Amino acid sequence: MLLSSWSIALLLCGLIVLFLMGLAARSAIRVLLYWDPASDSNRQIRLENEIWLTSTLVEYALGIQIISLIVFVLAADFFSQSIAGAMCATGSLLADSYGVPALVVKIVGVFFYGFWIVLHQLDIHSEKYPLVRKKYLYLLLLIPLLILDLTLEILYITGLKPDIITSCCAVVFGDTTGGGTNLIGGFSHGLSMGLFYGTAGGLLCIGLFLLKRWQRWACVLFSSGWLWFFLLSLTVVTSEFSSYIYAMPFHKCPFCILKPEYHYIGFVLYFALFLGAFFGMSGALVEPLRSVDDLESGVTGYQASAVKSSLFFLTVFVLVSSYHYWRYILIGGEG
Repeated sequence: MLLSSWSIALLLCGLIVLFLMGLAARSAIRVLLYWDPASDSNRQIRLENEIWLTSTLVEYALGIQIISLIVFVLAADFFSQSIAGAMCATGSLLADSYGVPALVVKIVGVFFYGFWIVLHQLDIHSEKYPLVRKKYLYLLLLIPLLILDLTLEILYITGLKPDIITSCCAVVFGDTTGGGTNLIGGFSHGLSMGLFYGTAGGLLCIGLFLLKRWQRWACVLFSSGWLWFFLLSLTVVTSEFSSYIYAMPFHKCPFCILKPEYHYIGFVLYFALFLGAFFGMSGALVEPLRSVDDLESGVTGYQASAVKSSLFFLTVFVLVSSYHYWRYILIGGEG
């Protein structure tokens, strides 16, 4: 598997990102040691010029790393063609012990990388660059996560063997009564759907309240609600909605909805969920920055835009994920 085009693309992405972040780390150390915005020394001027280039490289690097999540899932789906028992990415990810941890690290990383970009955008919108030290310290803290990501990726790819026998998604995500491992095992259908629509409705109400009157407690509640909704949605899409999209009650899989035979509906669905969750959670994360010099207006503007964006993507996600389910409930038959 190591010599396949997908493996090479993944490893190249990871190595390029680490190389760019390594270059940025040198600048980050100099910033932490010598940054002094009140100084007009040659060293300070060189640092100010340097961080513009460095920050641009970091933005591109983290953008590549975010996109690598998509490449990783598509690569896993491609690998399934060569592994016995695998029908899609689910089987190939479970073919060795590093597939699922690698996927989890990539998913978690998307939010950490995206938040650095938010910090950078807030920083450059102020003439005083008040977040330079904070964002470069954060950059250094991201490097171990990137190393872990690439390490798990290499271990996963090198551990894949064509003669490994794995399970298909129908078995892995099937009903627990049938010996499967349904992700929300003990949750009934009614409870799952009630939690899903109840949480979505709650987020909508809190978001509209925040747009009319900003309150810190409501911001924290909104962000916490999005974290819960993100995790809940991943399980509900897999265990409830996916079988209606496939029009097969025993086919439950979070990856097959990315395939062309289902009109790539999974891409729309997951893009909306990830973007909605990111914007929804980032509002609370930037709240402490209101007290930073010359950032209050920038943070206020970002939070308002983030809430609006999260509500838009929430609406898209709920409508797209629910379409086949409600079509079946209301008129019956295939969607």
